[in-house]
Amino acid sequence: MHKELRVAAYAVCVRDGQILLARWVAGDGTKRWTLPGGGMDHGEDPYDTVIREVDEETGYTVDPVTFLGVHSVLRRYPRRLGTVADFHGLRLVYEGTVTAGTLRHEQHGSTDMAAWHDLTAVEELPRVELVDVGLRLWRERPPTGHVLP
Repeated sequence: MHKELRVAAYAVCVRDGQILLARWVAGDGTKRWTLPGGGMDHGEDPYDTVIREVDEETGYTVDPVTFLGVHSVLRRYPRRLGTVADFHGLRLVYEGTVTAGTLRHEQHGSTDMAAWHDLTAVEELPRVELVDVGLRLWRERPPTGHVLP
């Protein structure tokens, strides 16, 4: 079994009762909303990662004002040639404030759209679990930076 570790940084950006989300396109073509953010480059600070990724996916400059917490996820999935990947995702979640830029969609990336959504409508959206985790961290602000499932 092939072990994979992916460290990523994401932003919860809430403004005027709305949250900024990016629409992720899975390998099978399904589309679900997620927090803007993504994988760290080798040697990159996660603070810089979230700034870079939010800009790439939304067109906005974001100020990561508060570190909200860490979400750890384990998954197994099939890989090429009949092998299985043992995936561990480590997600660092920040509260972000948009400071500049104009909303635009990412070109040639893992997302195809960015949009503001009413907080009251998030439960109706097709979304990844990270959206719910990020909103819980933002609302509850647990001192440990960890929310239970």
